Amino acid sequence: MAWSYLILIVLVSGLLGSIFIALIWNYYYGSATSAVSRRAESDLAVHGRMMGMQMARERVVYMMGNLKGDSYRIQLLDPNGKPVMDTDGQAGGDPVHTLDVEAAMGGKSGTWRGSENGKHIVAATVPVQSGQLVVGLVRYTASLERIDDVVARIIGLTLLTAAAVVLLFLGVSLWMAKRIVKPIRELTFAARQMADGDWQRRAVPRSADEIGQLAETLNTLAAQLTRREQLKNDFISSISHELRTPLTSIKGWSETLAGDETDREELEMGLAVISQETERLHGLVEDLLDFSKLYDRSIELHPDLLDLNQPVKETVKQLGVRQEATGVLLHASVASEPLMVHGDVNRLKQVFINLIDNAYKFTPRGGSIRVTTGAVGHEAVITIADTGTGIAPDHLPHVTDKFYKGDSAKQGSGLGLAICHEIIVLHGGSMALVSELGAGTIVTIRIPLYRFPAEPETAGGG
Repeated sequence: MAWSYLILIVLVSGLLGSIFIALIWNYYYGSATSAVSRRAESDLAVHGRMMGMQMARERVVYMMGNLKGDSYRIQLLDPNGKPVMDTDGQAGGDPVHTLDVEAAMGGKSGTWRGSENGKHIVAATVPVQSGQLVVGLVRYTASLERIDDVVARIIGLTLLTAAAVVLLFLGVSLWMAKRIVKPIRELTFAARQMADGDWQRRAVPRSADEIGQLAETLNTLAAQLTRREQLKNDFISSISHELRTPLTSIKGWSETLAGDETDREELEMGLAVISQETERLHGLVEDLLDFSKLYDRSIELHPDLLDLNQPVKETVKQLGVRQEATGVLLHASVASEPLMVHGDVNRLKQVFINLIDNAYKFTPRGGSIRVTTGAVGHEAVITIADTGTGIAPDHLPHVTDKFYKGDSAKQGSGLGLAICHEIIVLHGGSMALVSELGAGTIVTIRIPLYRFPAEPETAGGG
């Protein structure tokens, strides 16, 4: 705000200062030019006719006797602009071709301002005529040194005044901006802390004006969000525990139905349904529990030094049995060199299982899934690419958001990718998705490789 006001005042000061300087410039230099012009024309009106009737030599004598220069230097020029004599007693010299002389050669009075012989002067030249014939030129010149000094002082004072006004206005602007912006910055800081999850953060109302009211509103909003956050966590914990209860019953019934007293076809149908529902409910419960822990930052990793290729191989082997049932081929290309990382093997397998399972869900029969591992720089890179239905561009940025399911009709909690992303972040890595609708999806995981400490060098004896 201060800089905006400063730019404005600089522009206004510059504009007004320029106008003032232009007026001063025109006033002083215009007045000097007019004074010289009037003096030349006045003398011509008195002496022009007499000088026009005389010969060149007589004209010189007449000028020296009747034209008094005072503060002006008067020159008598021939019709071609060559100096004949001046009031300083100097005769001869190079022809003069300034604008005033050129105008007088054409029979009209002329003025000119510029530098001549290293001096800043103003000049006015009038023609001496005999009838319609120009027989000579009388040129009046005056030094502008004193006017230059006066104008320079006025311009300097103007610039100094403008600078003082700008500095004064800058100080006032900074003072005003500090009074206005400081509480806004405090509100912004408090809002950012709240956005980062610090729901206990509160803004301090420093006044009863609109900014103070905004602080109160922000505090009310934080309190409401804290309450809703607690309600959501309570809901997740409650539904997680409630869903665990029927799991025991379902598994018990599956054991009961395995007896010989039930019709075989009905038995197989019941077992299939129970098994599918059990897996679905179990996965939902685990997702909810994981999400609750990740959201509260209470999840605990049990990291260890491991070769990342190993859990990838185990996961591919574990899920490879689904190839026949789904008609989707699962390929794996594992790096030949160990990819040593410091991580929780169970959590990493959870990520791989979830991502490959998603690829199976969204890849039609006849498609394929390819899992590759490798090292790029100081990172282990795992890619899971499928030839499935892909993700629409407007959904892609949100697929790792909590509870986001897009327009998919597939069953699930909408937490899988969010949990995977959080687990990878906890390992100091990153997860990125690239997808094209109808062509497939590529998930790229990057985890920092473990850096082994350098072995100390031992001095060799000789």
